[in-house]
Order: sequence, then structure tokens, then C-alpha cells
Amino acid sequence: MQGIIDKNYVHTVIKERRRDIHKGDCGRVLIIAGSEGMMGAAILCARGALRSGAGLVTAAVPEKLFTIIQAAQPEAMCMPRTLSEISACDVNRFDAIAIGPGIREAEENEQILTFLFECYKGTLVVDADGLNIVAHKNLLPLMRASKPHTIVTPHMGEAARLLGMNTEEMYKQARTDTVQLIAEATGGIAVLKGHETLVASDNGDTYINTTGNPGMATGGSGDVLTGVISSLAAQGFSPENSAKAGVFLHGRAGDIAADRLSEYGMISGDIASMLPLAFREILNN
Repeated sequence: MQGIIDKNYVHTVIKERRRDIHKGDCGRVLIIAGSEGMMGAAILCARGALRSGAGLVTAAVPEKLFTIIQAAQPEAMCMPRTLSEISACDVNRFDAIAIGPGIREAEENEQILTFLFECYKGTLVVDADGLNIVAHKNLLPLMRASKPHTIVTPHMGEAARLLGMNTEEMYKQARTDTVQLIAEATGGIAVLKGHETLVASDNGDTYINTTGNPGMATGGSGDVLTGVISSLAAQGFSPENSAKAGVFLHGRAGDIAADRLSEYGMISGDIASMLPLAFREILNN
């Protein structure tokens, strides 16, 4: 089945909160992102999660880089990103985990990803260098057999690496075929980023997003999206609904930013800043 992701659909997913809700009810997200020279990825991912309603967001980053997160995004907590710290912290207390933006393909990050595939039971959003680790270290079989409910969010280059194809070959086939191949290869929900972002499940269903604009072709936009999707998953939405509603709201926030600032002038932080307005439109539909 092929369908579209529009405002009417997202309105059936995003609802008003009950009056007595508290932060523990709004989802705990662990963001495994960032490294020296790439801390913007962690900040934007955490900001996307917070601006999408997550109650508690923790960034797992190298300890010497804590101050960067705490200065740029004081609402986020920090924990050291080491295998020993993550394996000892009871990862299943987090409702969703995002891994990959800006982490680089270090050996310890491969070990952390392997640990999550084997031990984590919630929703795991894998992006950027997380996907590159899966591709380069042949972790696809482990991902398919993993305990978490996985959502992968590649752009075309990352998709080519996952599927063992070159990017030129990738562009010769229909994007709807590509996203379905990714879903089948990973055993989870696939989000293929780009113009008219696609979402596919491994049962054959594919959906085309109806929001977004060329101004979103800017560094960090995907990091914000990873935060949005992980936030929705942590709040209890299914992996498929988290991916579908996430790409719509992310794209709508980008459209609002473009309207206010122009497609040329907007940056990824503007997309995160406009997320509350995108949510308000849905809730006031």
C-alpha cells in the first residue's frame, strides 16, 4: 500500500495532553550523539527531542564535552559515553534511544551499538554514523534480529552504503523501491530523507510526506529529525506513527521557518525553534 502523510493523518496521532501529566509521563530519551568538532549534532538532536515534547532528555557524550551541551541546551542532562557507563545504567529505563549523529565510527561506538541491539527493548532510532557503523561492520544481521524496535533514517548516501550499492545505482531506481529495500534489510521502519521524504515498514507499506522545502537542505536538519522521532517514540507512539508524524512535523517546522526567514536564510536551529508552532497547528486543526 502507498499513502501520504498529511495534516489530517497527523491530527489523529498528536492529541492534547491530559491536565495532570508530569515529565516522567512524557518520555525519557537518551541521545547518543556528538564528538569533538561535531557537538552541534548532539545539541540539535537533543533540541529536536525537547521541542517535540520529551519529558527528560539525556545526552551521552564524551565527559570532557559536557559543558558544551549544558551551555547550549541546559534542559538536557549528560552522561559519559562509554560502553561501561551505558551498559551499567539500565538502558531500558529510557523509552527511546537515538544513536548516530556526529559520533564518528569509533570502535567503542560500534560496541555500544552492538550492546543496544542485544539488550535494549525500547525504540531505537539509528542515524548518520550509527548507520555507517552498521554498514561498514556488517551489523545488518544483528539489527534484523535485535530486541529493539528500530527506526533508521538514512539519506541517499547512507542508504547506498546500507544496501551495498553505489549512489549512482541508487538514483537509477525509484525511491519507493529504495525505502522498501531498506525496511526489509533492517527489519524495522525506514525513513528515506530528501524531497518528499518516504517512510516504509517491512510489511510493504510506503508513505510520502507532504511537508518540507529546499531550505531544509542544510547541515543539522537530519539531527533535528532524529530528535523529533525519538521524542515521539518515547512518548508512547508506535515506531511507524513516530516516524510518519515526525517527518511531517519536522517538515512543517521547516516550512514555517522558510516563510519567516526565507529558504536561503534558515538554518537547522530554526527548524527546531519552529517545532512548537508546527505542533500548535496540529492541535488547533
